Amino acid sequence: MLRLSKLTDYAVVVLVRLAGAQGPHLAGQASVQTSPGIAASTGIPEPTVAKVLKSLSGSGLVTSQRGARGGYRLQRRLDEIPIADVIAAIDGPIALTACVDGSASECEAQALCPMRGRWDPVNDAIRSALNRITLADMQVAAIPPAFRTPTRTTAAPALPPAALPSGNMPAAE
Repeated sequence: MLRLSKLTDYAVVVLVRLAGAQGPHLAGQASVQTSPGIAASTGIPEPTVAKVLKSLSGSGLVTSQRGARGGYRLQRRLDEIPIADVIAAIDGPIALTACVDGSASECEAQALCPMRGRWDPVNDAIRSALNRITLADMQVAAIPPAFRTPTRTTAAPALPPAALPSGNMPAAE
C-alpha cells in the first residue's frame, strides 16, 4: 500500500497555514509565523511543527527569520509548490522500490534482479502525477464543494427538448 507519512501530511497543513497568514495588507508577501502560533492554529503539537518547519526550511520551501519578530514564511506561493516537493522534503525521494536513483537504501539482490530498472516507468509516472498537483490544489480541495467559489465553464449549453430532432433523442453522429 502506498501511504504518506504523518509528517508529510502535517507539512501540507503547515504550508497551507503559512499561506493563510498572507493578507491584502502584505501585498502578496506572507507574514512571519512562529512555530507555537502555527501549532495553536492547526492543532498539531508544537515539537512536531518545529520538526516539520526545520525540514521544510532545509529544502527551501520556507524561510526562517531569527529575532524577536522571527518565525517562518513561505519561500514560494502555494501554486508554485508541487506536492512532490513536500513529500521529498519530508520523506526523501519518491520511489516505490529501493533500486531507484536517489534512494537511501539498496536492494540486496540488485546485481541479480531481473526487475532492475523495470520500476523506473512506474516511479516516473507517480513522480509526474505528484508534480502536477500543487499545494494550491490541496487548499481548494480542503474547502467543501458547497463553499467553493463557482468557476465559469465554457461548455456549450444543453439544447432544450424542443430543439432536439424528432423523437426527442439526440442525433447520432
